[in-house]
Amino acid sequence: MSTYLITGIAGFIGSTLARAVLAQGDAVRGIDNLSTGKLENIAEISGRIDMRQSDLLDLNAVHQACRGVDYVLHEAAIPSVPRSVDDPLESNRANIDATVNLLVAARDAKVKRVVYAASSSAYGDVPTLPKHEGMPANPISPYAVAKLAGEYYMTSFWRCYGLETVSLRYFNIFGPRQDPGSPYSGVLARFITQMLKGEQPVIFGDGLQSRDFTYVDNVVNANLLACKAPASEVAGRIFNVATGARIDLNETFRVLKKLIGYAGEVSYQADRAGDVKHSLADLSLAGKHLGYKPTVGFEAGLRRTIEWYRQRT
Repeated sequence: MSTYLITGIAGFIGSTLARAVLAQGDAVRGIDNLSTGKLENIAEISGRIDMRQSDLLDLNAVHQACRGVDYVLHEAAIPSVPRSVDDPLESNRANIDATVNLLVAARDAKVKRVVYAASSSAYGDVPTLPKHEGMPANPISPYAVAKLAGEYYMTSFWRCYGLETVSLRYFNIFGPRQDPGSPYSGVLARFITQMLKGEQPVIFGDGLQSRDFTYVDNVVNANLLACKAPASEVAGRIFNVATGARIDLNETFRVLKKLIGYAGEVSYQADRAGDVKHSLADLSLAGKHLGYKPTVGFEAGLRRTIEWYRQRT
């Protein structure tokens, strides 16, 4: 049995990963300061995990959390472009300083491998599609800069200290437990919960911006594959995690309208600073080196997500 430390375990992705690791028969330790995560996300598994309510900025707490751990899944972050634009110092502390603390503690504890939740925002607004890992980074927002810096730190700890690291660039993740109440949460969580309540959703911009929306189970699969892939194939490297297809927000609204049975229309407001116009992933490297391929498509993921929120509305 292996032990996995999941940072940000009470968050949307972290709590989903925890269930998957338990399901494969391994032990889960979690660390979360609950700044954005919620204990209700892990309530049903709380008796089966070792939960530490601590901040990654507390190096001593992180050292303790890493002791005896085989794999670290680093999901903790403040994953918000608008919030980083409003407060770049907070974004830097939560997304860079915390990551360096974790890497130091993982190195000292001789952890086998750290898998890092990187972000497709690193590509910025370069018009080339699909985005591939060999492209120059062109981050727009402080959030994107911070997540990119995390990638460089991951690679440097592999090169300098031999700590195996893998960075997974997530593309627009959605699914159950994503917080729709936050103004910074994913657009699909907001759309779904608003439309289920009969409220009018808002699109910032003209709605022609497109996204490679990725159901959370695909991300879980990529993380577990990244833990076990040969070091010669993955250590120190970066891989896209997505579905390899894109849809614009106007069409997304139309699909949701049909699936939910919403009778209203959408409202349009001004563009938001730091937002990227289009995203689409090239999955060639992830397929070749991780054995990754998406298992849940966009509409299937939407149906699962709508049903989860419908049961809680």
